[in-house]
Amino acid sequence: MDALELLQTRSSMPRLIEPAPTPEQLEIIKKAAVRVPDHVNLSPYAFYQFMGSDRQILADIYQQAARLNDFSEERVEQAGQIPFRAPLIITACLRYQKHDKVPRDEQFATTACALMAMQQAAFAQGLGAIWRTGWPAQSDYVREQFKCSADDEIVGFLYIGTPAVPTPIKPEKDYLPYFLTASQVGE
Repeated sequence: MDALELLQTRSSMPRLIEPAPTPEQLEIIKKAAVRVPDHVNLSPYAFYQFMGSDRQILADIYQQAARLNDFSEERVEQAGQIPFRAPLIITACLRYQKHDKVPRDEQFATTACALMAMQQAAFAQGLGAIWRTGWPAQSDYVREQFKCSADDEIVGFLYIGTPAVPTPIKPEKDYLPYFLTASQVGE
């Protein structure tokens, strides 16, 4: 896929099935993650990969978090199914590093860019992907399992697999209202 076409037609794919990315495809996805803008090269992130039977580890974490949140038994059961919506899930965590020149927001942006770069690398290889957050990303228990300190954060869960159906391309969006002129600064 042409890079410009990819950037202009990107759409999330929520319906993902086997096969998971090949080792070669996964290598490209990982390389894309660490090529993002990263002021003073802090690499303020950690990525956890769940594929195959490893997804049960994530399912168990989600179910325990649901129990601790006093979710209904039905929601606890549903929480255990979440990791099986895709053959591969990559959890992206901000690992904040105190630095005089690089504030936390900038480090968060680097981690978010890494997640987006992985998603784009998946799309470029004909795979499907969707970036999810939801209650698991906000759960103290889930954050604890990923060794998040008070300054760290789960930026998202990237679900990757083979599209179950052709990826629906979102309608083109008018970008003009979001791009203002220099003369509008300070008005």
